[in-house]
Amino acid sequence: MNKFPYNNGHLMIVPKRHHLNLEDLNSDELKEFFELLKTSTQVLKAALRPKGFNIGMNIGKAGGAGEDHIHLHIVPRWEGDTNFMPAIGETRVVPEYLERTYQKLHEAFMDFSRKGKI
Repeated sequence: MNKFPYNNGHLMIVPKRHHLNLEDLNSDELKEFFELLKTSTQVLKAALRPKGFNIGMNIGKAGGAGEDHIHLHIVPRWEGDTNFMPAIGETRVVPEYLERTYQKLHEAFMDFSRKGKI
């Protein structure tokens, strides 16, 4: 989970072996990276029932990835989930404690694992 989420259930996927560029991932790493993206969206759908997702990849320091790794953000979205707080109060509002969201997602990932979907 993202430590500073944009929304409930905001996840990050980072390859085990850090790379600065997408093309530096070998075929197995690339497959695992995108399989985890697929599984993560399925788990988020099951656990949180979002109506959509924002999925983005950060590559390079200027792209927000830091000095030595690429990563993906998966942000679940619901209709009407934005409000005036970020614009006016410079504050994000997440409607559930991170610990509770973690519990829901952990249970859902474990359920997927038991069913052999991971």
